[in-house]
Amino acid sequence: DDDRSRSEESLALVSEMLAKLGEFAKGGVEAMQLDRYWHPRCSWYGPSGIGTCRGIEGFRNWHQIPFLNAMPDRLGALGKGNLFAEGDYVGFTEWPGMKMTISGDGFLGIAPSGQKITMRSLDFWRCENGMIRENWVLVDLLHVYAQIGVDVLARMREFNKARQVHLQ
Repeated sequence: DDDRSRSEESLALVSEMLAKLGEFAKGGVEAMQLDRYWHPRCSWYGPSGIGTCRGIEGFRNWHQIPFLNAMPDRLGALGKGNLFAEGDYVGFTEWPGMKMTISGDGFLGIAPSGQKITMRSLDFWRCENGMIRENWVLVDLLHVYAQIGVDVLARMREFNKARQVHLQ
């Protein structure tokens, strides 16, 4: 079955790429061999605060390097999550998916406090001609901030109260 074969190929590609991401500690970003898996004109669509990265260099500079510098001890559990594919599309989730310590340069305005956190995320990839062409990444940033004592929604409620007073 052609669809099943394409699904298996896409799943294998993303699985291999994810395994290589774990090689960072052994040899830095080069050990991850992104060029082997990602299309040169790939697009990575991240959460608010990171945004869209174009190409491998865009991904490295705008997301990967700042993320790894902020949380170099991050540890994922690929074997414990749910990895699935249909045709050219692959998805992965595990809640929580990674454990890490906010250190280094900090992350998305969060000071490098040394606090341990977990991160919930959901990824979808689109494969094209044996390479990853697109990746959509959803991260539960409200949960990240809650772990460091910041209730983002409570802050928004306060801002809205102030706005209502100002409008009267």
